[in-house]
Amino acid sequence: MILDLKTALKYIILFLIGVGVLYLAFKGQDLARIWQEIKTANIFWIFISAFTVWIANFLRALRWQMLFQSIDYKVTLKNAYHGVMIGYLANLALPRFGEIGRCSIINKTHGVPMFSSIGTVITERLFDILALFLSALILLIFQYNLISNFLHENIYQSIANKISSLNYFWIIVTALAFILVVIVLIYFLRQKFNTKFLKIIVGLRQGFSSYGKLQQKALFLFYTIAIWLCYFVSMYTCFFALEETSTLPVNAAFTAIVFSGFAMVAPVQGGIGVFHWMVAQSLVLYNLPFKDGLAYATIIHSSQLLLTLLLGTLSLLAVFMVKRNTSKER
Repeated sequence: MILDLKTALKYIILFLIGVGVLYLAFKGQDLARIWQEIKTANIFWIFISAFTVWIANFLRALRWQMLFQSIDYKVTLKNAYHGVMIGYLANLALPRFGEIGRCSIINKTHGVPMFSSIGTVITERLFDILALFLSALILLIFQYNLISNFLHENIYQSIANKISSLNYFWIIVTALAFILVVIVLIYFLRQKFNTKFLKIIVGLRQGFSSYGKLQQKALFLFYTIAIWLCYFVSMYTCFFALEETSTLPVNAAFTAIVFSGFAMVAPVQGGIGVFHWMVAQSLVLYNLPFKDGLAYATIIHSSQLLLTLLLGTLSLLAVFMVKRNTSKER
């Protein structure tokens, strides 16, 4: 992937936004006390939390492999796992680049067409989004009184104020102009790159059809539930790493998972800043001081970051060595 100046600036701006949110989250807090809490954290529970995330990553590789098998591509579990970990590693550098990165790994190791692979990733992500929204709905139903004030003060009022100041005429004109540009662009792309465009569409359709062709849909759904259950267990077990969070109830971990899930959707490298603020805010709902929530969020985010750096790098080296040995044999 070659980055031009415009693209590079976009990623730099997104990174700076993340750093800005991180700064605002820690602004006015007693940093010395937060650091002291982090230093006294129980390493055992941090390790258990990180290990549970690794299990989720392994399950994600199993689930991804199933989609490839359904469209007749024999992708090994080993390379599916390496692709997942390298994808997470790539996301630390460029947001959402990991999805392309892991598809590139499968393309190089198994020759799976890029757009067929991308189609499976989009399919997989759609199920993750569905799981996140179902979790949010459950949270809203069973803990409505707890989060209603947060939603009203931090989201509803902010959106309402912005909507009230919008000029609807120009919004409609802009939307119609955008749709027209997209239609014209697609038309000219089809005229100029008709064969390539057709291959892209065919590849994506093949990837999108992967779930429909699955013989074991129940197993795929089980893996999806298990992945999110692992995230929940990771969040909950990490509570015990700090004395301040060790008494938080189980439902606090569920709330934190939903909040962190929406935080990770933000196009910022590794969710930096946004993750910290959202997780800390979710724990404030359970009467935990914001500074203690920040200490907790910093610990769990840092442990997952280190896990990604370590295992992602190992997977990158493993794929590189296999490719190098294959080249020598030829």
